[in-house]
Amino acid sequence: RDMLLRLTLISRLVPAGLLLLSRLLPPFDAATSHILLRWDAIHFLHIASSGYVYEHEWAFLPGLPFLLSLFPAEPLAPTLLALAVAYDASTTMYSLSLHHLGSPALARLATVLSLLPSSPVTLFLAPYTEPFFTYFSYKGMLYCARSRYLAAAIAFTLAAAFRSNGFILSGFIVWGLLVQPFLQRSPVRPSAVVTCVALSTLPLTPFIAHNYAAYLAFCAGPAAPAPWCARPLPLIYSHVQARYWNSGFLRYWTLQQLPNFLIAAPPLLSISAFSVHHLRHWITSPATPRRAFLSPSIAPHAIHALVMCAILLFASHTQIVLRLAASMPITYWAAAWLLLEHPKWGRAWVVWSVLWGALSVLLWGAFLPPA
Repeated sequence: RDMLLRLTLISRLVPAGLLLLSRLLPPFDAATSHILLRWDAIHFLHIASSGYVYEHEWAFLPGLPFLLSLFPAEPLAPTLLALAVAYDASTTMYSLSLHHLGSPALARLATVLSLLPSSPVTLFLAPYTEPFFTYFSYKGMLYCARSRYLAAAIAFTLAAAFRSNGFILSGFIVWGLLVQPFLQRSPVRPSAVVTCVALSTLPLTPFIAHNYAAYLAFCAGPAAPAPWCARPLPLIYSHVQARYWNSGFLRYWTLQQLPNFLIAAPPLLSISAFSVHHLRHWITSPATPRRAFLSPSIAPHAIHALVMCAILLFASHTQIVLRLAASMPITYWAAAWLLLEHPKWGRAWVVWSVLWGALSVLLWGAFLPPA
C-alpha cells in the first residue's frame, strides 16, 4: 500500500509538472489566464457562480457546480478534493481487481496501469467531473461485487450527479439481483424484483431532476415555452446535446472528425477487444476452467463497456472515451490482458498511454483540443 501511495502521488506530480511547462506555450485562446480553467471547466465555474443562465449549460449535470459553489472563493477546491479521493480510488481499484481477477499480482498490475490514464489533467488536476464520477463508479462496482446493493445504488446515484451516463451503472445492480441468480438457475423472489427496481431507479434521479428543473424554467413559466417543450419527451438534455454539441446518431461521422476517431481508437479497440474476447468465451465455454481474465464475474463489466463504446462511437463525441475510459476498470484489465497475453500490443498500449498522456497535458495548457 505504501508503494501504491507513492505511485499515486507520482502520477499526479508528473502531469502537474508538465502542465507548468506548458505555460511556456502561447495559449490558443486567452479567455482565461488560469491554466486549469479550460473547456468545460469554464462552464462549470459559471454555473456554480450564477446558476444555469444559458440554455447550453443544461448539458452539464449539477454535481460539480454544486461542489464549486461550496467554495466560491476558491474555484480549484474540487482539485484538492479530487486529490483527497485519489488514494482511495486506487485502493478501490485494487480491491475490485482482486475480486474479479483473483490474483494480487494481476490486481497490482491493473491498479498501476490505472495511473496512466489517457486524460491525466481532467482526471487528476482540473475542476472536472471525471475524478468524482470515476471514484463513485468504482465504489458502486465494488459494493455490487460484495452484494451491498443499497450502498451501490447510493454510489451510482452520486456518480450520476456528475455525468448523465451514470444511470447506465444501474445495470450492475440489475445483474447482481436478477440476471446472475437467473443464470445460476436460482429462484428469483418477488421481493428481489421489487428491490432491484427500487435500487436501479435511484441512479436515474439526478438526470430526471435536472431535466424537470429545466422543464419548469423553460416550459411552465409565464414566458413563451421553448420549442423543445412541445416534444413528446421534452428533455432539455437531448435538445442541447443535439443543438449545441451536434450529438446524435452518426452526426459525428464526418471527415473533419477523423482525427478525433483516430486518437480515440486505442482505448476503444483495447476495451472492445477484451470485452468481446471475454464474452465469447463466457457464452461458448461456460463449463471450462477459467483463467483470471475469463472470470464470469467480469461479464457485466464487459457488457457495460461495449454499451459505452457503442454510444461513444455512434452517438457522441467519440474522443470523450479518452476521459471516460478511466471510469471503467475493464480499461485496465484489458491493458493487463494485453501485456500478459499479447505482449507486443501491451507494450504498445503502455507507450501510447505515456506519450498521449503527456501530449494531452501540453495541449490542455495551450487551450488546444481535444479535452
